[in-house]
Amino acid sequence: MAMAERYPHVTNYVMTTPWAILPAKLAVILDVLRYHVAGGTFTAEEIRERIGAAARPAEQRAGAIAVLPLYGIISQRADMMTESSGGTSTERFAARFRELVADPGVGAIVLDVDSPGGTVYGVDELSAEIYRARGQKPVTAVANSLAASAAYWIASAADEVVVTPSGEVGSIGVVTAHEDQSAQLEQDGVKVTLLSAGKYKTEGNAYEPLSEEARAAVQARVDDYYGMFVAAVARNRQVTAGDVRNGYGEGRVVGAQEAKRLGMVERVETFDATLERIARGLRRPRAAARAELDYRQRRLRSASR
Repeated sequence: MAMAERYPHVTNYVMTTPWAILPAKLAVILDVLRYHVAGGTFTAEEIRERIGAAARPAEQRAGAIAVLPLYGIISQRADMMTESSGGTSTERFAARFRELVADPGVGAIVLDVDSPGGTVYGVDELSAEIYRARGQKPVTAVANSLAASAAYWIASAADEVVVTPSGEVGSIGVVTAHEDQSAQLEQDGVKVTLLSAGKYKTEGNAYEPLSEEARAAVQARVDDYYGMFVAAVARNRQVTAGDVRNGYGEGRVVGAQEAKRLGMVERVETFDATLERIARGLRRPRAAARAELDYRQRRLRSASR
């Protein structure tokens, strides 16, 4: 049975959505979908295992530091794939980020990132929201251990980007897929006729090869999202779009030291060391305020004698 004949909504979503994700992970998602179409089932744990996604941890507090996880496949809204892969909804993440920025008990926010990326929808908006929070309280993103594609798009908006010594960042690019099922349908003796209105309404359908005109339209859409991705990273990292296009891995992920050399991150540091460093920074102003108060109290006592 052809993929589009079962799970039509999921199939259409996966096959027509522009993805800012590691291409290998998109291939695995397609394989999982094909298995479901064939009648197989996976548990959520099995899906996470095949996609290679880490189980998403709960939000944590380390003193005045709020740790907000950005894990798994990223999508705009929570859906079956997001939930089963331990992934992240940009809507939910943005709502929680806003709460933490407004919380007076939170002195700093750390984004704990371990994600191959996801769909492009909602990602630029989330990246812009994190960027706009600069100056309100420190926000640090830690690639622990992977901030790829949409995940780097988001992480780069933090005041500071850190990658763990064995971590990777990058994969700045956009990809989409088209599956031509015409040969399989012909072998099965099936001929599909699409009746539609609107010149391009059925363009890019799975029942016939992709025409040159359709290919150009899909490529233009991919290029538009790529331009959006590049512009956001250039803004976030305060570099030019050319720097991002030509010097930030050119679609590849890069290791920690190379990322530091290219200017994609500020530091190479373990996650625990980052928390300790930020905690020290938060303690210093409080210690200075206490010293100032003690000094004033001593002067008052001295003056009253």
